[in-house]
Amino acid sequence: MTEPPQTVDPTPPPGDRDPGVPVAGDPAQGRPAAVGPPPQTPAAVRRRAVLAGTVVSVLLILAIVFGSRLLRDFDSALLPYAVATVFLAFGVAHRYTVWVSAPGARRLFKQGWRSFFSVGNFRRAPTALPRMIATYLGFQKFLGARSHARWAAHQLIFWGCLLAAAITFPLTWGWFTFTSSTGSGPGYEMRIWGLKVVGFDALSLLGWLMFHGLDIAAVLVIAGAAYFLWRRMKDRGAMTGQRFAYDLVPLIALIVISVTGLLLTFSSIFLHGGGYEFLAILHMVSVVFTLIYIPFGKFFHIVQRPAAVGMQLFKYTSRRKDEEVLGCRRCHEPIDTAPYVENLRGTMRDLDLGFDDWAEYCPRCKRVLRGTAYLDHVKKGFK
Repeated sequence: MTEPPQTVDPTPPPGDRDPGVPVAGDPAQGRPAAVGPPPQTPAAVRRRAVLAGTVVSVLLILAIVFGSRLLRDFDSALLPYAVATVFLAFGVAHRYTVWVSAPGARRLFKQGWRSFFSVGNFRRAPTALPRMIATYLGFQKFLGARSHARWAAHQLIFWGCLLAAAITFPLTWGWFTFTSSTGSGPGYEMRIWGLKVVGFDALSLLGWLMFHGLDIAAVLVIAGAAYFLWRRMKDRGAMTGQRFAYDLVPLIALIVISVTGLLLTFSSIFLHGGGYEFLAILHMVSVVFTLIYIPFGKFFHIVQRPAAVGMQLFKYTSRRKDEEVLGCRRCHEPIDTAPYVENLRGTMRDLDLGFDDWAEYCPRCKRVLRGTAYLDHVKKGFK
């Protein structure tokens, strides 16, 4: 199914109606006008969003305090990063609450969780959810249908950022610590919440990976972000609709963070710490800016994407239940299963758009009916 028409066709008088064009609430269609849930006021949504953001921020602060053993393992030099993550938690919770308050997103959210916790779905397709998490979230196979190069670049950014977050956030919060096991020599211990997890030799391969994990993540991110930046400067299709703040700033921020992080390593190894303080401040500023930017820019799709997995699971399981496949009311070609079409109709009713019957038409017939309505009720006035 594609999106419903973006404009409502002019409604002719009752005697002139085309029997092939559905009208919401038309008794001839056998369906009364549906009334969705009452809309939430903006003030109520804002209050709920502020409350959600505050609760999540307080919980994160408590997790930092107790996870670092009452700040004994907390590194004060990383305080700006920790403060930025608290603002990040508030912003993500605030915007997510506002997003879920919209009728369409709320229905997707509820249906996704209903499918996720459905025992029947698990019995019918026990491997569906893990497979969708791996293919839809992890490897994002849907991007490969658009371009293999874009898919590869997106994978580099995704796994690079995931690796960086898995290392940086626990270190920033004082959950991870690396301490010398002997006081001298290459032996180190990695501790989580004060408990020893693994001991390693700093001069071994494991030790090199431990201390250069962020450098590996930076190389992955630079490669992926550089491709997208090059594409947005060369591809006419991408240049036409791009916006500097929404499309270019995220790529520039990723590159600046990665380059300054690599320069810190370069300074400590090859320059004996020359320029390290300036690079550390520049790196910190870029990271803090990006963390605060995440809830309000393009990076927010990272938070939204998991919600779509539930909807994909709903579509997959509804098709496996041998549900009746509805046909287009005009050309009778199959559209989708009855539960999916009814879910789309419900979304249209929630949005109070007045054309939920259009969900029972295939994309081609929607275009034909819109064009016919335009010719009959708009263009004829210019003859």
